[in-house]
Amino acid sequence: MTKMKTKLLAAAAIVIGAAQIAAAQDHVTWWYEQATPDQQKLIKENIVEPFDKANPDQSLKIDYRGTELDKQLRVAMLSGNGPDVVYTAGPSYVAPMAQSGQLMPLDDYAAKYKWQDRILPVFLKMGEYNGKLYALPKTYETVGLFYNKTLFEKHGWQAPKTLDEMETLADAMLKEGITPFAAGNADWRGANEWFVTLALNSVAGPDNLNKALRGEMPWTAEPFVKSIDRLNSWWQKGYFGKNYFSLTSSEQAADAMASGKAGMMPTGTWQFQNVATYGKKAGSEAGFVGFPSASGDPIFPLGIGSTFSIATKAKNPEGAATVINYVFSPEVYGTMNSAWQGEWNIPLKDISSVKMASEVTPLFTETMKNLSASVADGKYGYTTWTFLPPATDSYIINGIEEVWLKKISPTDYLTKLDESFQKESKDGKAPAVPAR
Repeated sequence: MTKMKTKLLAAAAIVIGAAQIAAAQDHVTWWYEQATPDQQKLIKENIVEPFDKANPDQSLKIDYRGTELDKQLRVAMLSGNGPDVVYTAGPSYVAPMAQSGQLMPLDDYAAKYKWQDRILPVFLKMGEYNGKLYALPKTYETVGLFYNKTLFEKHGWQAPKTLDEMETLADAMLKEGITPFAAGNADWRGANEWFVTLALNSVAGPDNLNKALRGEMPWTAEPFVKSIDRLNSWWQKGYFGKNYFSLTSSEQAADAMASGKAGMMPTGTWQFQNVATYGKKAGSEAGFVGFPSASGDPIFPLGIGSTFSIATKAKNPEGAATVINYVFSPEVYGTMNSAWQGEWNIPLKDISSVKMASEVTPLFTETMKNLSASVADGKYGYTTWTFLPPATDSYIINGIEEVWLKKISPTDYLTKLDESFQKESKDGKAPAVPAR
């Protein structure tokens, strides 16, 4: 046999061997939302590659679908051509999918991997539908008030505790030519409901919200009218600035606050990464407090930004369960939270073994500690995208713009909201609401 033939046979053997290894691997498909190239790199380095290494018989494939994920997922799920790992925008999407038989119950996997021992109970409850577990949350979050601490010290301002104090501050900022709220919805129209959530929790209060979510109080009740009236007054006074519809809710909002063009930023804990980046760029320091309330008690509305489920028609359900279980580990919590603060606050019961990078800001760890304590004590509010059914949640987002633009009144807005909620609740599409 010639040397050339030997080399060719050896090369062929390598190719065949590689093909056999690839064939032996079970692919797990997961469609993800929008992510920048840097964020995709973080997911690859901290989830995909270590998962594949730990599970040589599996191969995780993530397909980034951008802002169209929800629409594409709905169509694919109906035809049975969706991914193995179903990644939704929150619990409000889970109930309709579970109701239509598109999602697989996870109770057997929960027992196999002992999720009850590892995940905070309230979040397991929130993933239930008709007594069965269908979803686990990727992260839990809250909306509150970031503020430019450096700017506040310069003017002798204090972080507000009550709504009256916040409005006094906002009025003072307007006189100084400073936009009170760094905000925008050019990249994400859903940003509108962050402010609806804050107003409902801060004015009406979590107890009244709990009653409404359980169908024990109509959304047209006086506490909710006062909430939307007050939110609308902030808009009409100019607290949100002149360019709300052309600014992004993420980087441009964070840049405006860090640079001092805006003084405060009512938003969620998912903004910690941008706050750190633009604060460093501008040489300013940020603060964060629970959103002010009528009573002065800080409000921490509880939210779930996205959920994991398994498609009923998944081609590799066992692999999907293995992926989800891998994500819910101290290793992933530590690496992803260190690099992408606020977006991967996985609801683990015990994070004592988590290793965080040294550059993680104390403000982030302190905020997460406060949020965890408020959840454990049952002292939390409710985010609309977590606890409202999908059509009602969509109306929350679109309808509030009509209020701001004076096309409808706050009362009309709440009347339509209530009608939508009552219908969806009757149809069994409302997410589970844990008892207080």
